[in-house]
Amino acid sequence: MTLGHAQTDKTDALRQGFRSELEKAGVAGGSLVVVREGKLIAEEHYGLAHIEKKQPANAATIYHWASNTKPFTGIAIMQLRDRGLLKLDDPVTKYLPELRKIHNPFGSMDEITIRHLLSHSGGFRGGTWPWRNNKPWEPFEPTEWSQLVAMFPFTEVLFKPGTKFSYSNPGIIYLGRIIEEVAGEPYEAYIDKNILRPLGMHSSYFDTTPPHLLPNRSHSYYIRDGKRTEGRFDADTGITVSNSGL
Repeated sequence: MTLGHAQTDKTDALRQGFRSELEKAGVAGGSLVVVREGKLIAEEHYGLAHIEKKQPANAATIYHWASNTKPFTGIAIMQLRDRGLLKLDDPVTKYLPELRKIHNPFGSMDEITIRHLLSHSGGFRGGTWPWRNNKPWEPFEPTEWSQLVAMFPFTEVLFKPGTKFSYSNPGIIYLGRIIEEVAGEPYEAYIDKNILRPLGMHSSYFDTTPPHLLPNRSHSYYIRDGKRTEGRFDADTGITVSNSGL
């Protein structure tokens, strides 16, 4: 068997496995793209981007990336580090002194660093808000920094920073705010100019889908009471944009 045949067998197995897993999970549709050293290795599209319209998922389909926004936030922080505008071991309070209002039973808030936030080891809770019961009065996401700051006196660090990994949305939101403070512009503008445009990612955007991209936008679905239900199409992620806005 040649190297080329072996590679083909692997990519075929990957595509088949992708389709099989999505079908078993009841996923409406999805896309798989594997790129290595700038070359397309595998591509597969499965199911529907919009069930009601029977619109198939294809190479033009746009998905809500949600928490896959987080790596872009990390890239931006590393760019600013490379430009000498911040250090990974800088205390977060150097840029966001408001965080000193948070209760930290393990020491000073000044001991929590940018590195801790990047590695999800800062000790902050997982969810942006402490409410997780999906009650109708619960807010979706805070749209203003002032809303988060107002909650700081009622927030606490849950473990000694740097001692373990614990997935945290607030930590990434704080990084997004640091990017704005250091770069002197909105998070979305920085990401667009320094990452999306240079990479030719012209179909990537934050929050509200531009009209010219609506035909390609996938719809999201989830299971509620045993039934597939259409989820929120677009949302104003507000100050949490660095966490899930793409």
